[in-house]
Parts: sequence; structure tokens; C-alpha cells
Amino acid sequence: MMQSNALPTIDDVTSAAERLAGVAVRTRLVNSSRLDEITGGRIFLKPEPLQRTGSFKFRGAYNRISRLPAEQRAGGVVACSSGNHAQGVAAAATLMGMPSVIVMPKDAPAMKRARTIAFGGEVVEYDRETEDRDAIADRIARERGAVFVPPYDDFYIIAGQGTVGLEIAEDFAAMDLAPDVVLANASGGGLISGTAIAVKSRFPQARVMTAEPAGFDDHARSFVSGGRERNARVSGSICDALLAATPGRLTFEISSRIVGEGVSASDEEVARAVAFAFEELKIVVEPGGAVALAAVLAGRLDLRGKVAAIVLSGGNVDREMFTRCLAAA
Repeated sequence: MMQSNALPTIDDVTSAAERLAGVAVRTRLVNSSRLDEITGGRIFLKPEPLQRTGSFKFRGAYNRISRLPAEQRAGGVVACSSGNHAQGVAAAATLMGMPSVIVMPKDAPAMKRARTIAFGGEVVEYDRETEDRDAIADRIARERGAVFVPPYDDFYIIAGQGTVGLEIAEDFAAMDLAPDVVLANASGGGLISGTAIAVKSRFPQARVMTAEPAGFDDHARSFVSGGRERNARVSGSICDALLAATPGRLTFEISSRIVGEGVSASDEEVARAVAFAFEELKIVVEPGGAVALAAVLAGRLDLRGKVAAIVLSGGNVDREMFTRCLAAA
């Protein structure tokens, strides 16, 4: 396996794409004439709710787990997640014939918990306000001889998530278009750092940017300060998928060099974006998957005359939250 302090390159993202071929869904960019009208630009969406397990997380999880040597597979894998990484890890492990244990916060959406179990994962709950999920996962790994699969700060996870950006770049090249802006949601930073590697390798002039929930914009603040800033809270947003405390060490080493800017959106704006995606685009997006779209709809970026891609990173929303978002809009 690769050393933990190494950083992936475009060759590693391409290798991940080869490994994922025929296993992950190759989600195609979709143009939105309605967003074109609203923004004055030409706007494309990357619909990862259509991905296996309902989010981009499957890409990195499968790329990481499928590379484990045979002697490390017997004890299975363990991961920490509020839902999307959980489902990706559980599904990937099951495909590889391995058991999986997921350390999940008690306040995670019930649907994500149920789907994690359905994909073959064993769920161990914890209180994110009072308990240390990493300590719990470490104990489980030692007791069972399991391999820990990080949610973002890992060479193969980053490379796997980078296939989102690789597909974006390939689709734009096929249309003979060059993106001016690529906007993706950020939590720990695996998606944005991997996507930036791939997009910038093909279109170095493109602005790759983070989108985060208001009050949890640690990437945007870190870009300004030059260090890894921490959020004051660990809960309190409807965007449960995007509540990492601080950017990852490896992911920020990448994103601080080739991303460097970000926007945010409030919960109210995110709820409206969830409703917009359903009503105008006919796509079900979870709040954490809709932040980039929310920022665009709220006018955080001037996209007049620009070509842009917005990553809709996941669609695992339960009925209650989805109904709340529709009602709020």
C-alpha cells in the first residue's frame, strides 16, 4: 500500500478510474437551461445521487478497499461516518467479500443507518458531542484485526474521489468546452482535492472552489489564513454529510495549492436548493449534496458568460428532511 504521507497525482486518479470501471456508475454532466437562465452562464451538473450507494463516496471506498492485500482482508474494515462514507464502505466491502463495521453518530439520518446495514455493514453508534469516534474505531480495529478506512485523508480515497473530476474534464473535452468554474461540496476535503487534481491537469485555468454550510466553512477560512482552521461546532446544520471539524492534512496540502477559494450557503438556502433540484432538475439531492447548488442560486458567484460545473455530491436524504426542505422552499 502507498505511504500515508504521499499525495496522489493525475496518474493515480486515472488508475482509480480503471479500477472503478464497470463497478461505479459513470455519471454524465447534465446541462440545466433553467440554471443558464438564472445565472447568465452555461451550467452543468454532476449528478452523484445517481452513483452507486447514492453518493460519490463509493468511488474512494472501493478504490481503497479493493487494493487491500489478501492477508489484510480477513478482519474486514472499520470506518467512521454519518452516512455516505458508511454506505460506500459497506457496499465496497461486501463486493470484496469482507465484513465492515461503521462507527456512526446517533443523530445520523435513520435512512442512512438503515441503508448502511442493508449494504452489509454493522453499525456501532456514538454521541458526537461527548464521544471520540476515532478512539472507538481504533478499539474495534484492534479487537477484530480490521483495517481502518478513513473518510477522506487517504491516498487511495482521494484518488478515487478524483474520478469525479476526471469525468467532468472528459465530458467537457468531449463537448469541446473548457470550464471556467468547477464547484464541489467540501467536508474533510477528499472530493474537492481529488477533483481539483483531475480538473486542473486537463484545464489548468479553471477555478476549482469549495462549497460549505454557513458556520462550517473551515476550508474557506483555512484558505485565507493558510492553516487548517477548526469549526466552533460539530453539529447544528441540516448538511449532516459536511460537518468535519477541520480540513484533512493530506487533502488541505492539495487544496491549499490548487483550490484556494470557497463559498458557503445557509441552511435556508440549502433547503431551497434541494427543492429546486427536485422541482426544476428532477433530481433528489440531500442537503449536504446541494450546498454548491445553493451557493450558485444565492448568487455567491458571478457566472455570467461562464461555463461551470456544479457537483451534486449525494442524494441520501430521508423523507422527513426532504419534506422539510420542500416545505421551507
